[in-house]
Amino acid sequence: MPVKPFVRNDGVEGKIFLLKPRGFCAGVVRAIDVVKIALDLYGPPVYVRKEIVHNKHVVDELRSAGAIFVEELDEVPEGARAIFSAHGVAPTVRREARERGLEVIDATCPLVTKVHLEAVKFARDGYSIVLIGHKDHDEVIGTLGEVPERSYLVETVEDADRLELPDPTRVRYLTQTTLSLTETRDIISRLKERFPLIQGPPAQDICYATENRQMAVKAISEAIELLLVVGSQNSSNSKRLVEVGENLGVRSYLVNDCGEIDRSWLAGVRNVGVTAGASAPEHLVQELVDHLQSLGFRQMEEIEMVDEDVRFSLPTELTISIR
Repeated sequence: MPVKPFVRNDGVEGKIFLLKPRGFCAGVVRAIDVVKIALDLYGPPVYVRKEIVHNKHVVDELRSAGAIFVEELDEVPEGARAIFSAHGVAPTVRREARERGLEVIDATCPLVTKVHLEAVKFARDGYSIVLIGHKDHDEVIGTLGEVPERSYLVETVEDADRLELPDPTRVRYLTQTTLSLTETRDIISRLKERFPLIQGPPAQDICYATENRQMAVKAISEAIELLLVVGSQNSSNSKRLVEVGENLGVRSYLVNDCGEIDRSWLAGVRNVGVTAGASAPEHLVQELVDHLQSLGFRQMEEIEMVDEDVRFSLPTELTISIR
C-alpha cells in the first residue's frame, strides 16, 4: 500500500525549503582531501588523531579506505605518518609527535589556526585570554593548550559573571569557531559589562560557514514548522543550527541521516526546512530530501542566501610530496 502523502488543509502538498549554503565548508573539504591524498600518495595505513571532522559517515568512509583513527598519538607506531584533525591540537601534541619521530600532516582548519595565533599574540602582549567555547570540544582543548597559564574558559553568561582575572584592565577574548552567534553575543556583552577594556580579535572568530548556515535558518524560520539538520551529534556547528531553530520557535531536530527521521515529527507539518552542518556530506542531504518527498513533501524550493567561494590550500607537507 503506498504511503499517504501529508497534505495541507488547502489541498497543497507539503513543501521542502532546502537551504544553501549547507554542508561541507572549506576547512572540512581540505581536511578530507588531506586524508584521501595522503592515502593515495603513501598508501595505508595513515593514522589520524581524533575524527578528521565530526561526522560518522565521513570517518567510516575514510576508515574503509585505510585511515586508522586514534584518540592519542601513543597509539601510533613510532616513525609512522599521522594527520592532525581539522580542529587543531595543543603544542604538547606537536611536541609528542616530534619526540616519537612521526611524519605529521597538519589538517587544522586555517580559521582555527587563526585563533591559536591570536591567543599566542595576546599572551605575548601580556593579556589574559577569555576563550568562549565548550570545554570538551577538540578545538577548545587545542586553543587552551597554546597558553594555558593565561587562558580562561567561559561557556555561559553565568561563567562570565563568576570570572576573576589577575588584571581586569588587560583582557582579550577569543571564541570557538563553531558557536551560535546569539549565544556568543550575549556572553561578549556580559564580559564587556564586567571588563570595560576587554577587546576581541580584529575579525570575529566564528567561521564564515557557521555564520552563513545560521543566518539561512533565521531567514526562513517564519515560513517553516519543522527544521531538519543533517549532522552528527558531536558536531558543534550542527547542534548550534538546531539551537538557532529552536530559539526562533521552530521544532528542530539533528539527524545523522534520513533513517533517524521520526514520522511523528511530520504530523501536521506543511513546510519543512532542511540544512546540514559544515561536516555533513551532500549525499546524506539528498537522501533525506528523497525520503521526505516519498512521504508527500513533493514541492521543493532551494533558498540560496550567499554564494560561498572560500578555498584553502593544502598543507605544505602534502604539496611538497605532490611536486
